[in-house]
Amino acid sequence: MTELKRKKDRLEPWERLLRTVEDLCELHELAVEEGGGTLEADIRSSLESSRREFDRLQIREMLSDEHDAADAFVTIHSGAGGTEACDWVSMLYRMYSRWMESRGYRSTMLDLQEAEGGIKSVTVQVDGDYAFGHLKGETGIHRLVRISPFDSSGRRHTSFASVYVSPVIDDDIDVDIRPEDLRVDTYRASGAGGQHVNKTDSAVRITHLETGIVVQCQNERSQHKNRAMAMKMLKSRLYDYYRAEQEAEQAKSAAEKKDISWGNQIRSYVFQPYTMVKDLRTRHETGNVEAVMDGDLDPFIESYLRARWNES
Repeated sequence: MTELKRKKDRLEPWERLLRTVEDLCELHELAVEEGGGTLEADIRSSLESSRREFDRLQIREMLSDEHDAADAFVTIHSGAGGTEACDWVSMLYRMYSRWMESRGYRSTMLDLQEAEGGIKSVTVQVDGDYAFGHLKGETGIHRLVRISPFDSSGRRHTSFASVYVSPVIDDDIDVDIRPEDLRVDTYRASGAGGQHVNKTDSAVRITHLETGIVVQCQNERSQHKNRAMAMKMLKSRLYDYYRAEQEAEQAKSAAEKKDISWGNQIRSYVFQPYTMVKDLRTRHETGNVEAVMDGDLDPFIESYLRARWNES
């Protein structure tokens, strides 16, 4: 029933748009026959509205990969830059949170590793239609250039953070995980949670020895629940890893394996000496840095989807 609803939601807007265009054609013919311009304003307004709807539906058509409709796991890691990089992770986390709110998506924090100046790493689950499809292009290294608020000399600093996005896959998808390939560590969770957090080793970190993939969860009070969620995250990451390997795109897809530093970034955010956000893959850019940091990511997401669509 879920799949049927999804297909209807995909087909019916196109049918409505087609009827609207047909009505517009008839209205245009009527205006030509009458030889007057009284209908011109209505025709132009309807045409512009139809163009916007076409663009929206075209983007939806681009979300046609196997797991595009799925929820998503999003992990942000700090890279080169020390305290600056941890602050940059905090800024990126806020940016994506604002974007999720604007989309009506629900986010659940699964793991948070705080550090001096901000966040060392954070993992969230994003629930909403086509969450993975929209966010998958955010995987990669994000570079920040600004005057450091932590530098008393007011010098310009460059910081890096990696973003990795994987789909929340169905439980019926088989991913072979051998117990001997896993190392499971428990530790005391940090952050909110009251006294319980400080007294029990409820947080769980799982390392997949063969691939080096590490997942961790401290969202739940129960170690058992955290382990279950960590295994779900690992299953998602491994499915994405093996699929990328089969498609001979592992190096491109597993962006978290790259050195989080110079030369590997997908997007640059420049605060000084000028303001600009530029995607280095699509060349899409804007000078309105504040809007982007407040969650205005759709132009970058759509330009990435269009670029992939044109390549296919």
